[in-house]
Amino acid sequence: MSFQGWRIVILGMARQGIALARFFVAAGAQVTLSDVAPAEQLTAELEQLETLPVRQVLGGHPLELLDGCDLLCLSGGVPAQLPIVQEAIRRQIRLSNDSLLTLQLARQRGLGPILAITGSSGKTTTTTLVGEMLAASGRRTHVGGNIGTPLIDRLDQIAAGECIVLELSSFQLELFDERWAWGPVVGVGPDVAALLNLTPNHLDRHAGMAAYAAAKFNLLRSLPTDGTLVLSAEDAVTRRVANAGWRASDPPLPSSWGAASLDPLLEEMGCLATAGHRKLLLFHRQQPVDNGAWGSAGQLFYQGQPFCQLAELKLRGEHNVSNLLAAAAISGAAGAALTAMQTVARRFAGVPHRLETVAEVAGVLWVNDSIATSPERAVAGMRSFESGQSLILLAGGKDKQLPWDRFAEAALEHVELLIGFGAAGSMVVRQVQERAAFLRKTAPSTAIVSRLDEAVDLAARTARPGTVVLLSPGGTSYDAYHDFAARGEHFRRLVEEVTGGPRWG
Repeated sequence: MSFQGWRIVILGMARQGIALARFFVAAGAQVTLSDVAPAEQLTAELEQLETLPVRQVLGGHPLELLDGCDLLCLSGGVPAQLPIVQEAIRRQIRLSNDSLLTLQLARQRGLGPILAITGSSGKTTTTTLVGEMLAASGRRTHVGGNIGTPLIDRLDQIAAGECIVLELSSFQLELFDERWAWGPVVGVGPDVAALLNLTPNHLDRHAGMAAYAAAKFNLLRSLPTDGTLVLSAEDAVTRRVANAGWRASDPPLPSSWGAASLDPLLEEMGCLATAGHRKLLLFHRQQPVDNGAWGSAGQLFYQGQPFCQLAELKLRGEHNVSNLLAAAAISGAAGAALTAMQTVARRFAGVPHRLETVAEVAGVLWVNDSIATSPERAVAGMRSFESGQSLILLAGGKDKQLPWDRFAEAALEHVELLIGFGAAGSMVVRQVQERAAFLRKTAPSTAIVSRLDEAVDLAARTARPGTVVLLSPGGTSYDAYHDFAARGEHFRRLVEEVTGGPRWG
């Protein structure tokens, strides 16, 4: 693909936008990079652009950017619903992003195998595990996409036969659509595609559960006919896809998900799952599957061969057992060795901000689960600790217009003190109290504060030996932080301040 002389407009000056700018400048294109933030809020980003001949338009996305534009590229945080993007579609200007371009160019250059992972939760942990399992098998592996550093401007450093592992979000996959995407989409997808689970998420950006699911399913639509598909046999939605439709034994999907609008989509995906010569692998943490990875009798298996005892895992939580099994199925499809799966399963303790132990001081365990940006993720965090464990939960942030019923029920079972913070803090506390009244159960003690530092201070004054203080917000960080990682880093610093430093015992 040649971009010499092309006029490229990139929206969003985050890491994906900057990587795109580097790539297109090197390819000889004329690049304009636009961001809604003013220059004073983009100091670090602008420093990275100092040596690049890139036109910068800051403080908004004027429609004049589209005049003479050959291709409009979006960073992951830029919604396709913006007026400028919709105007580009009206003008028939094609759209793309770093992940789609990475797949298209990798295919053109014969790179791979390519593995891509999406889902409502567990993407980053699973993607990291896949990369480590392939590397432990002796394969040079490049991990990117929605995790770490984008690969679009580093493709020249990847040789044929080396593994490319991509985490893909619904925001990125939204543009994997033949109606407006530039270049081919169907058939240029990964060699191995995984959909870990599908529950309501990002409904503050997507028009509803069906629109969110449709974005995720674009990954399946892109899969070559001889590709491998990895699905969860636990999740209600992916199980229906694996079964090529609904079975009488499947429980109904929650009515709040808009099941009527999902059913045709699931039927279509079920047909795609077995189209051509595709291979289907499943994973389940409690039951054997015909082809894939599973857990049984305290052991983890891949294709019938045990590779680890549950008791040997350092990862906390049942959801992380599922992530580990998914990683075994995904990496195994690309040739990872059973011994490599075993090595990684035994040593992997998690990635930052995901049930990360920050400190254990005076008998109080402080755990950073800032990645829990949805109620479902926070439920998994709470359930990582035994019922009856003294648990102080810090929850809040910014709501994504998601249902909180399951969160509230898990809080009634696990939480001793709920501290709501941030924009959604009072709403979260109210949801738990109302659910307790509805179910005629005793609500946990509650408190509402404005900021995370106040929540940590209150937890420190309340916790006693044997208590776990868990930051698992259930909301995004955008009410107060750039992203969940910035929130998690702040939590670490706050814990150090109230405990006298990072120490254990």
